[in-house]
Amino acid sequence: MNRKDLPALCKQLRRDIINMIANGASGHPGGSLSVIEMLVALYFGKMNLDPCEPVNPQRDRLVLSKGHAAPALYACLGELGLIEKEEYTTFRQLHSRLQGHPDRNKCPGVEVSTGSLGQGCSIATGMALGAKACGNPCHIYAVLGDGECQEGIVWEASMAAAHYRLDNLTFLIDHNGLQIDGTNDEVMSLGDLKKKFESFGFITLVVENGNDVEQILAALDTPVCKGKPRCIICETVKGKGVSFMENQVGWHGKAPNEEQRRAALRELGE
Repeated sequence: MNRKDLPALCKQLRRDIINMIANGASGHPGGSLSVIEMLVALYFGKMNLDPCEPVNPQRDRLVLSKGHAAPALYACLGELGLIEKEEYTTFRQLHSRLQGHPDRNKCPGVEVSTGSLGQGCSIATGMALGAKACGNPCHIYAVLGDGECQEGIVWEASMAAAHYRLDNLTFLIDHNGLQIDGTNDEVMSLGDLKKKFESFGFITLVVENGNDVEQILAALDTPVCKGKPRCIICETVKGKGVSFMENQVGWHGKAPNEEQRRAALRELGE
């Protein structure tokens, strides 16, 4: 896909996210809307991934460590053709492949079952270590939430990534400043994330507008530093694209009703 078409794709996928969560009457719209540019930049602008060969051993892998943003992941997988878009209406329904958190045993294209925060980035670190050991040229990307960085396992994984010189590993942080119980600063201040990851041995970049695909791609295109893992902190807006959801902690895990769905879709150009 041409990179200039990616912003329009993001808007389309935001509509899919709203419809998915409204149909399921459950889900996490805020963090799904804030992360979509990151996933689009990876799947459609950066990663070595052929949808016709989804299990190619040398494919790049994306681990959605913030698994509650599954609607954003499913929207991308549907656009790639790895799942049928008709399945969106089954989101969070009994026996559906599209559960509230991604399940690699049910849903094609899901690399890791995630949900318990911090475990995805730890698994991604192990995947990168395994790829190095096998001489596999693939790159591993893990997408984390900022509240997730309050989990100790994130820093254990970071320490291991630097120790094992995993330059085939990139963490992307969805830094929207909000989590389920309030702001990051109210719940557990993260301090200076850039300095923290640098102190753990990462090359760390900050994307000032993490809801701008081009800015994310520019960071992803930065050459890898030999022997060092990379962290890209994306400054995002929770609920991005829907005015009444933006920067509102109440939309962390609440589905829109029918009136709110229609209002959101109008703002997103439907």
